[in-house]
Amino acid sequence: MKTGRHSVALKVRATLCGALLTLTAGSALAQNCAPRIADDKLVKPGHLVMATSPTLPPMAYADQQGTLKGLRIEIGYEIAKRLCLTGEYISTEYATMVPGLKGGRWDMINAGLFVTAERRKILYMIPYENLAISISTAVNGSEPIKKVDDLAGKAVSTDIGGYAERKIKELNADFKKRGLPEMTINLFDNYATVYQALRAGQVQAAVSIDPVAKQYQDRGEFTHALSGMYPTPGSLAFGSKDVAEAVSGALKEMKADGTFDKILSSYGITQAPGDLAVLDQTD
Repeated sequence: MKTGRHSVALKVRATLCGALLTLTAGSALAQNCAPRIADDKLVKPGHLVMATSPTLPPMAYADQQGTLKGLRIEIGYEIAKRLCLTGEYISTEYATMVPGLKGGRWDMINAGLFVTAERRKILYMIPYENLAISISTAVNGSEPIKKVDDLAGKAVSTDIGGYAERKIKELNADFKKRGLPEMTINLFDNYATVYQALRAGQVQAAVSIDPVAKQYQDRGEFTHALSGMYPTPGSLAFGSKDVAEAVSGALKEMKADGTFDKILSSYGITQAPGDLAVLDQTD
């Protein structure tokens, strides 16, 4: 989670000047049924207001018309529909998400927050997506990477401040400990420039997360050499247990009828361990 990505995605919609951007999809309006969460439990009666950061295609991003798209966006709108609520997004930075939730500005954080001991003390969390690291290489590259140790001694690129940077630096420390040549790690502000470095031949591998690497391979631009490395659960997060339990119920319905797996698989994502239940808060 970092600030470098935010400037890239938010340029798509001119400039926000630090303000929040509220986006509602007409196709995601509540169906003609009774809402499954009482108005007094919601920030805005009849609506499920969700905070997101549209800075990571294909997980969550804004297209050229400013329309939010991506896995997390689809999941959120589908949840709202099943709860007979209107799904509404507020685009903001990660640093504001928990304070905004606690301040009653939104009902749910839909930004793949990692489950940590600190967050479990103050939030109700539902792990649902596995965030894992991928390695991309040039198509028909001269030095194929078939296993993790093939990265030893290579020049790689990744985004600064994100999960991928942390894990690849840990891997470098492991290489050093085992007497293998260390990687040369080149850091960039966003995944577009991470992959541009690979395209230009400045590095031999790009380090990203699974859905990003899959997206580039699907375009035919790069080879998705390794995937599923160092998986960690991303979650939906709530301040209200009542709202969290209702959302958990909707997710379980989606799982039962195949909708949940269909959405995740279309983005190359696997389900986090667990049964889509709300984690209890810890002391």
